[in-house]
Amino acid sequence: MLCSVCNKKEATVHISRIINGHKEELYLCEECAKNTEGLNINLEIEPEFNLASPFTFQSILSGIMDYMNKNGSNSLEQPRESRCEHCGTTYSEFKEKGLLGCSYCYKNFGSTLNSVIRRVQGNVEHIGKIPKTAGKDILKKKAILDLKEKLQKVIAAEEYEKAAELRDRIREIEKEI
Repeated sequence: MLCSVCNKKEATVHISRIINGHKEELYLCEECAKNTEGLNINLEIEPEFNLASPFTFQSILSGIMDYMNKNGSNSLEQPRESRCEHCGTTYSEFKEKGLLGCSYCYKNFGSTLNSVIRRVQGNVEHIGKIPKTAGKDILKKKAILDLKEKLQKVIAAEEYEKAAELRDRIREIEKEI
């Protein structure tokens, strides 16, 4: 694509800005990008978005929690003096550092953590990655565990036809292993 200013050289810089809902796009060559005085363009990065200071998980987590609390999400309201019974970490320390003190913190701050983790990662259960060649047995064992959990729920609900189907699927997978 050619430069939007000189229409001679290949554009190497792409600038998009949205002002009052109107999107403006500029494609500039290196020379025109260096000389932006007459274009009313400021290529300086705003201080709060300085790329030299890296984004950390702690700062992102704290920002999400602040945002959710400001927007009236009652599920995140946690008293500031809430403290882990085992290690003594307070909720405000967790919010500031983004780090928990021990495994018991997950129980003590459970409702808050689960809602934040669900929003950040999409799920509260870590699935991970398994190699395709070596992980076939692991995947089958995981499928059996999931089916057994479903089987228990179906039996508790007295849906015996579904239970029989689940039992048969479990047996098929066990034969493969």
